[in-house]
Amino acid sequence: MNEASKSVAPYQALALQSACHAVNRCAGTAQARERMMDNIARVHRQVQASKAFIGPDLKLVVAPEYFLTSYPLGDSLPGWAAKAAIAPDGPEYARLGDLCRDAGIYFSGNAYETDPHFPGLYFQTSFIIDDAGRVILRYRRLVSMYGPTPHDLWERYLEIYGLDGVFPVVDTPLGRLACVASEEILYPEIARSLALRGAEVLLHSSSEVASPRLTPKDVAKRARAYENCVWLVSANSGGIRDVDIPENSADGMSKVVDYLGEVRAEAAGGESMAANATIDIAALRRQRRKPGMGNVLSRQRLELFAATYAGSVYPANTMLDEQRQPFVPERAHFGARQREAIDMLTARGVLARD
Repeated sequence: MNEASKSVAPYQALALQSACHAVNRCAGTAQARERMMDNIARVHRQVQASKAFIGPDLKLVVAPEYFLTSYPLGDSLPGWAAKAAIAPDGPEYARLGDLCRDAGIYFSGNAYETDPHFPGLYFQTSFIIDDAGRVILRYRRLVSMYGPTPHDLWERYLEIYGLDGVFPVVDTPLGRLACVASEEILYPEIARSLALRGAEVLLHSSSEVASPRLTPKDVAKRARAYENCVWLVSANSGGIRDVDIPENSADGMSKVVDYLGEVRAEAAGGESMAANATIDIAALRRQRRKPGMGNVLSRQRLELFAATYAGSVYPANTMLDEQRQPFVPERAHFGARQREAIDMLTARGVLARD
């Protein structure tokens, strides 16, 4: 019997709104690694204190996108890989495993991660660690403006990991879990692909600009939850420190959204454990099996859209050479590819000229 066929008791999930302490100004790799370990230790303490307050049924914690390092700024791809990207079997994951065992929780976060198949590069990776300290899921961000993605290395990446490695869903005692990274909440195809592979809870690590008004990402969180009949646990930063942008720009709006698109809990500004709520997987499963207009997931007619999606906008394999081997580009590569995509859409008549 797989885990999803068993009943899942309601449990508490927390979108931990923690400050991100950047490594950008660290003097070398050793100092950056030390700060990353300090960041994990601080989150460890926050998780344990939050569980003491929320209660023993806190089983799932999601951390912000940049909780380990902040974002690359001015570094080359190999430079950022050396300074801030962690190895899949590195000590940072081992230390996060200690956190999970000590607190008795599943933990999801996002990190820049190296891959021995693609030297000199890194992927922005969302991960899930179980309460025994094991990494049970890795999801590499598929849409990024300034960093490598599996799509940039598509043919080679599929050879190594297959499509299930691109859209992973893991069956757990907390339900079927999957990850969406950062601004990918704006791309409905990603959440839909995970839902159609069985995902019941989407774990969203983000570090996004906050506002007292609804932002595009905040609207998208509700939409993705409703249209896919999933729970969504979305953790934003509690500010980003030691970089030049105003510290509290990315601060607030961490939340738990239910499968009807309703916000069950939300944090205001600053570091906070306020965004915690009960996840009821049994209620979600009843909703998914109930006929009616509100069962949007069961009403998908995917064949209607196959021809539309058969074409390309932003092309694949832009970081494979003529021999289909990976290469490490300058960061200007990404902007140039986007300009080519815009020119192509204009030539097709999709985009109107002034």
